[in-house]
This record gives sequence, structure tokens and C-alpha cells, in this order.
Amino acid sequence: MRVYLSCIFLAVFSCAVHGAPPDVSSDAPALMLALRAPADIDPAAYWVSEKLDGVRARWDGRSLRFRSGRLVRAPDWFVAALPAQPLDGELWLGRGRFDELSGLVRREPGQDEGWRAVRFMLFDVPGAPGDFTARIAHMQRIVAAAGVPWLQAVAQRRVPDRVALQALFERTVAAGGEGLMLHRADARWTAGRSDALLKLTPFLDAEAVVTAHIPGKGRHRGRLGSLQVRDDAGRRFRIGTGFSDAQRAAPPPVGSVVTYRYRELTAQGRPRFPVFLRVRDLP
Repeated sequence: MRVYLSCIFLAVFSCAVHGAPPDVSSDAPALMLALRAPADIDPAAYWVSEKLDGVRARWDGRSLRFRSGRLVRAPDWFVAALPAQPLDGELWLGRGRFDELSGLVRREPGQDEGWRAVRFMLFDVPGAPGDFTARIAHMQRIVAAAGVPWLQAVAQRRVPDRVALQALFERTVAAGGEGLMLHRADARWTAGRSDALLKLTPFLDAEAVVTAHIPGKGRHRGRLGSLQVRDDAGRRFRIGTGFSDAQRAAPPPVGSVVTYRYRELTAQGRPRFPVFLRVRDLP
């Protein structure tokens, strides 16, 4: 395996609760999204924070939502201290606990004991005036006013140069973190992707044998949806992203060996978020 430094788009969600409308899909909230960090990025103009292994959530002032726009069924006590203004952050249990968190936030309401360990980690205030440095101070005031342990601000720091950034990255990943986020100190808040927000994360790559083609749905109807694959240990899983339109129309044949990248292994030993890279071998 080779370790890559890469920036990936935030896997973002949005949530809702506490006096919220019925649990149905709605328009996805506007979010600030990350671009890939260039290899020679100079971090001096950025605030740097750890990329948290959690579920992104957007508070709109009265409800918490996944990125998709669906409500997060958080307990009433969890959202009661949140202010009547938009907040952007990450629901987080701690490093390496994404699967546990993912199951928790999708349970039926009333099963809220596990929420005692969840933190809503703020990393921006959508639409607030001022640059990111000013918004950091604003988040700190919000957290102080709320006075509850489950609302916190993501720790931000300044890093002087590339050498220090690489050292911080390596320490963070070695300790179980997902990588780093870089947010321009002078950036105003704006929805969408721009170089105001960058992501630096590690990836591992490996190979697997294609065992089946899973038909696509929606915009992928009539072509490949995902590959069913088997790795060297006999574990079976699906790879559903990373394909071009041409590859979805003419997917790697059954029996071929493909290379994929992923973040880490789950507790069951399967790769988390596998992404197709290339066909390595044909039958």
C-alpha cells in the first residue's frame, strides 16, 4: 500500500430536530465545501484544524439537518441550548468512532442515551459578517454563552510553513485523526467550493477482484451503479464512486482486478469509503 496525501470533499450532512417539521427530505442547506489542497500549499494564510471523523450537521436556528436536508433526530435537550442563528459543524464521538455515530444519528427518537457522548463541533457560522478570524471569535462566544459540554468549537491554530504543516499532518494521522482542514483567515463566508477551505487527508490503496456489477438507480439507471468486489482476505464490499461516465457505461469486467483507495478499515475489516481508481488487471 502507498499512502497518499489528498484533499477530499467534505462528506457533509444536515440535520433537524426540536420543534422541527416532519422527517422528510428538503432542500439541502447551503454549505461551504473543501477543495483539494495543493502539494505545495503555504499554510501561513490559513487557520488549521483537525478534520473530524464525524457527521457534518447544519443548524438553521431551529432544526438540525444532514447535508441531504433530512432531519437529525437529536434529543430535545441536545438542541435546546443552540442559538437562533445558523451554525455549521460536525457531530462527533471521537476518533475512530464514525460507524458508532452513524448508527446513533439514524435511530428512532427516544433512543438518546448515546447522545450524551456526542459533541456538536462548530467550525463556521454561515452568513455571519467578517472574515474567518472574526467568525472564530464569534463561535467562541456562542459556545461560552451556551455553557453546555456538547457544544464546542473546533480548535484552530496557525501554522507558519510547509514543514510545520507536514509535521502536524503526520502527528494527527498517527494519532488516529483523519487529516487537516485549512481555512483562509481573511475569507468571508460563501457557499460552495473555493480555495477558502482546503482539506488534506491520507488515503491507502489496495486491489480487489470484481465479482459482480450492481445496476445503477436514478441518474445511473441503465448503467453501472457500483462494483461488487472481493479482497485478498475474502471480504466482499461495494465500490460505488470514482467512475467516469464511460466506465459506468462499460465497467471493468467480472474477474478483473481493480485498484481502489480508502481512508481506513472499519471495525469489520472493510475499507471505509472505497473509491475506484483504475483497472489493474484483466481476466
